[in-house]
Amino acid sequence: MTDVKMGEVKDMTRIERIGAHSHIRGLGLDDSLEARANSQGLVGQLSARKAAGVILEMIKAGKIAGRAILLAGQPGTGKTAIAMGMSQALGSDTPFTMLAASELFSMEMSKTEALTQAFRRSIGVRIKEEAEIIEGEVVEIQIERPVDGTASKTGKITMKTTDMEAVYDLGQKMIEALGKEKITAGDVITIDKASGRITKLGRSFTRSHDYDAMGPMTRFVQCPEDELEKRKEVVHTVSLHEIDVINSRSHGFLALFAGDTGEIKPEIREQIDTKVSEWRSEGKADIVPGVLFIDEVHMLDIECFSFLNRALENELSPILILATNRGITTIRGTQYKSPHGVPLDLLDRLLIIPTRPYSKKEISQILTIRCEEEDVEITDKARDLLTKIGQSTSLRYAIHMVTIANLAAIKRKATTVDTVDIKRVYTLFDDVKRSAEYLKSYEQHYMFSEIGKDEDDDEEDEEDAGGRRKKKSRMKVEK
Repeated sequence: MTDVKMGEVKDMTRIERIGAHSHIRGLGLDDSLEARANSQGLVGQLSARKAAGVILEMIKAGKIAGRAILLAGQPGTGKTAIAMGMSQALGSDTPFTMLAASELFSMEMSKTEALTQAFRRSIGVRIKEEAEIIEGEVVEIQIERPVDGTASKTGKITMKTTDMEAVYDLGQKMIEALGKEKITAGDVITIDKASGRITKLGRSFTRSHDYDAMGPMTRFVQCPEDELEKRKEVVHTVSLHEIDVINSRSHGFLALFAGDTGEIKPEIREQIDTKVSEWRSEGKADIVPGVLFIDEVHMLDIECFSFLNRALENELSPILILATNRGITTIRGTQYKSPHGVPLDLLDRLLIIPTRPYSKKEISQILTIRCEEEDVEITDKARDLLTKIGQSTSLRYAIHMVTIANLAAIKRKATTVDTVDIKRVYTLFDDVKRSAEYLKSYEQHYMFSEIGKDEDDDEEDEEDAGGRRKKKSRMKVEK
């Protein structure tokens, strides 16, 4: 068998961090797409989650592309949480790209190029290829080591299935690979003939009585059937953006890891689109329309909105999910106002999913989930007090208090957060309402206070050419 150069793969330790939405596992829907009251980390918002579930099923079926959805609601009503739930439910095979609208203005490229890259990052290409593999149970491994130690090691491996048995010659690299994977007689393995990669599937059931040759994590599998050499279909899913980067530079593959992709020429993208179309017609590849989620979409300007209008009409277009917490506000880059700060022509293309404020019971359930996620023990009275604070201030403020109250409890050498800890944290940190009231009460003590000055300027009179005095006119904005 041909010697193939093998690279060393090191195990990486995964670091788990608790984030704002790390407790979300999906949309919490049953088989009939009905939303459960409390499931997979999501609470409440039953109609919004059901609507998102319908869109999710259409995405999985591949029957929807180039559509746009708007999640609209007050701050802290779970818009980003629903988008994260859709991401978790789609799985790793479907591309999901998250983007904050303000990021576009801080990149070292044009806004339209940044949006184009985000669009193409959200479109997957599922490439199918056949690989020749050898799959069987190892009967015996013979390695011949030269006495003088100068020549390379050679050897033979005997493998079998239920129907046949064969002997293969081993080179230096394959012997090293077998040693690295700790392959012994009785193991069921696969060898990729093209790359030489060895994968250990487990240990044969016929060796289950060899207690000295197995550990507590040993996995037993059946001996493979049919022939040793087989053709297996391998599926790889990559995004269009990754193909763009690899083909745009001489070291494009390394640019994927560096993150410095730069602007990509439209000619390269056209060539790649043509090639992907050929693969689709030949049955070698399938297009996987993913999801592009743009949060705080009201921060985009009129140029970006015009680009989105055109991009949604493209054949290769993902599902676009937008989120905003604004009401009727000015479209950035213009003097005109519209609902949610989105132009009316784009708004007409959107399926709008509204989110409603949480009830007292739902806030209590969310706080319970967050306490479990952050490993915080809390008494029922403290949870009720925290729920009341979340109702009067905001849910986000109440969630922030969980960790800080736990630190206060640890400081007084307690294992459970009680009402005394909640009250202490409440006096230390102001919410938005208390902070605004404090500023109004002591605005004159702050530097560059503009409120009082503006009121004085409104009452100033000015003299016209005829010597008469008239009030300064002011533009008033209707709510």
